Amino acid sequence: MPSLSITVPHSLTADQATERLKALFEKLKAEHQDKMSNLEEKWDGNHLEYGFSTFGFNIKGDMNVEPNEVKVNGSLPFAAMMFKGKIEESVRQELEKVLA
Repeated sequence: MPSLSITVPHSLTADQATERLKALFEKLKAEHQDKMSNLEEKWDGNHLEYGFSTFGFNIKGDMNVEPNEVKVNGSLPFAAMMFKGKIEESVRQELEKVLA
């Protein structure tokens, strides 16, 4: 499966960034509940393992929150590859907003 990898710098502590990201996930779940199913969200400290289905695609990955950056990794089905750039851009923009 093709992968995506996004790194976004920030100037927060890892705990501050994690709290903001948890709030973002709650907001996104509420806003997009009609487009997502099989949502998995498992936080272990500043590490998240996630998974969900959307538009027939299964997405899985993890996110590591570090003192100066957030790293998101995920796998995309081959059928979603044409959307990879758009997905990466959208994720990066959301992370930059919430971590500003």
